[in-house]
Parts: sequence; C-alpha cells; structure tokens
Amino acid sequence: MNDNNNRRRPNRMQGAGRRTYPDAAGNAPRVGRIERNVPRARQVSSDEDYNARSEETYSGNASFHRGSAYRAPSGPRQYKREMDAGADTAEQENENLLAGRNPIREALKAGRPVEKLLVASGELSGAGQEIIRMAREAGAVVQKVDRSRLDQIYPAHQGMLAYVAAVPYVELSDILAAAAAKGEDPFLILLDGITDPHNLGAIVRSAECAGAHGVVIPERRAAGLTPAAAKAAAGALNHMPIARVKNLNRAIDELKAAGVWVIGTAMDGENALTADLTGPVALVIGSEGEGISQLSLEKCDRTISLPMKGQIESLNASVAAGVLMYEIVRARGN
Repeated sequence: MNDNNNRRRPNRMQGAGRRTYPDAAGNAPRVGRIERNVPRARQVSSDEDYNARSEETYSGNASFHRGSAYRAPSGPRQYKREMDAGADTAEQENENLLAGRNPIREALKAGRPVEKLLVASGELSGAGQEIIRMAREAGAVVQKVDRSRLDQIYPAHQGMLAYVAAVPYVELSDILAAAAAKGEDPFLILLDGITDPHNLGAIVRSAECAGAHGVVIPERRAAGLTPAAAKAAAGALNHMPIARVKNLNRAIDELKAAGVWVIGTAMDGENALTADLTGPVALVIGSEGEGISQLSLEKCDRTISLPMKGQIESLNASVAAGVLMYEIVRARGN
C-alpha cells in the first residue's frame, strides 16, 4: 500500500492534491492552441481610422481581417445615435399610451381616437366590459393578451392599456370641403389593407409632398396613426388630414357621388404613365400581398398600373403610391 502511494506521489502537488503538468508520462491538459502571431491593437482617433480595414491578418489557413467584427456600421458614434433613436421612440410611445381603466374610459368618453385596446386575459368586471364595449363602438381594435405582456409594456396597467392616435382624425367631408375652399379639384389617397405602419407613414409623407388634400384609411384591417407611423411620416401628420372610415366601400360611393373619379391600382390596369389623370381624383392603394379587395376594385371607375421592366413583379406599396401621386401631379401640370 505504501509502495502504491509512493508511485502516485510524483503526479500530485504536495498537500494540495492537484495534478501537475506535464506528468511523468508527458501528458498535458487539452487546451486550445495559442496563436502567437497576433497583430497589435492600435488606437482609433477618428471615424476614418475606425472604418478603415486593417490588412493585418492572422497567420495560418484563416484570413481574418482585423476590425471586421464588433464594429458599428457608421463609426464609433453610431451606437449612441441608435440608442438616442430608441429612446425617442420609447418616449413617443409613452405619450400615446393610456394605462388603467379610468384614463381609458375618460378618453373614450371625450372622443379621443383610440387605435388599440389591450386587455389582460381572464374574467372582467362589469366596468371592464363597459370599456371594451365603448372601445369597439369607437372603432378601436380590442385584443386580449397575457398579463405578462402588459407588465412588459407598463407595469401599473390595471389589466388594460390603450394606444391613442398620434393626431386627431377628420371626417371625409372635411377633406372635400378643404379642397373646395382652395378652389382645387379634390386629390385623395385611399388605403385598402395597408397594415404596416411604416408604409402608412411613408404614404402620408408622399401625399403631403405631392399636395394631396387628405388620406382615407378604414377602421379594420389597417394600420392606425401609431408612433411608428408618425415617425415614418416625418412630421407630415401635422399637415395632412387623415380620415378614418368604418367602411371604405361606402367612402368610395360618397366620393363618386361628389364627382370624384376613383382610380384603383391593379397589375392589369392601363399604363399610368400615359393615362389621363386630370380632374378630381381619389387614388386607391391596396396591400402588397392581396392588393385591393374585390368589392372595392369593382367600385373603382378605372384601374392603372406601373410598367415593370425588371424581374420583380411589383413595387413596395409606399413606393408605388409615391410614383403614382406624382404622375397625378404631372398630369395636372403643377
């Protein structure tokens, strides 16, 4: 027994019971290979130095360019810009957020435009059911979610959170009256199934730049005036009237009764570059996936399309809308 202990003793540190390396047999722990030919780090003093790729590479089979990882796209200050942008978006979202039953109830009573009502799943009291009824009557989307989701958005929610519109909506008749007051033929943009708030904001921005008198969106199956839409609109919401209607087809009938030509967009429509787009016009833009709904398309007086010269079949909805708006501007000669 003593002989066995003596044979093992050279492989252990005295008193610590730990193996030392290399041992008598030349064994060593399995560790990663240590690369010794590593370029030295250098100090960065400007964006130009920061963006420049070093031509130094590690030795061996791999050709790893120093500076190609862990770098902001536009220099060392890009991270700060991204953090500032995120803070602005969060602040804007909080401005459009109502938490708790009483604030939401009073906002609905006052007629504030509520885009969406988030309700915690589970049994609701009579007061909670009353708020849901008021929200639905006001055209808001009511969505039941897990309470944990509400906790993430705003902890003191009392089981309900509501998002209000970034700006108030107007009536369709108000848009027509504004065009008449200017002595101009009405020029409106109708959106059917545009659910992406970034597309909505971009279209509103283009409409404002093109001199349109207003944008019309439906209550259902459509993006509302959320903080994301307001950000994409880049301030255009402060100048462009937005009407939200319960039924887009009824709005089309109302426009046609007012003498406005309703022009839809479809792949088989006539060439927008040569079509007559003068006079009072309401341009209908459909979603990228499904286009204009069948009934709305049937109600259009005519349809137009943009010629596609490449391999892709269609443009982004906001891009196509911008091009068509300026075709109308060109046709009007202003």
